[in-house]
Amino acid sequence: MPARRRTDPALGRAALVRTLAADPPGPSDLQVATRFLLEELVAKAPGRSVEVRVPPHGAVQCGGAGGDGPRHTRGTPPNVVETDAQTWVQLGAGVLTWADALAQGRVSASGGRADLGALLPLV
Repeated sequence: MPARRRTDPALGRAALVRTLAADPPGPSDLQVATRFLLEELVAKAPGRSVEVRVPPHGAVQCGGAGGDGPRHTRGTPPNVVETDAQTWVQLGAGVLTWADALAQGRVSASGGRADLGALLPLV
């Protein structure tokens, strides 16, 4: 069963376009675009082996690039990705590559399944 979307995809895409065009982006558009892209990740890689955190906007669990692995249910998961909203939007839209974000220290990724490079960009 696919995950329930909380963000209307049309509104999410519109917020994404506005976020990418603005410098700095509006906080409301950044929040909607971030949540939209987190939901896109879950749709592309369903599962519960990797937790992706974009504080304070959201966190999701997904299957990761290698498919779904061990299910995480309690405590700190073994595979965690954390980044800020602007970086997440740039990764999801393909403006920034996974390798560049890691090299620049804009993403923290721990665990054997935490490499999201094969899943990006999302749109």
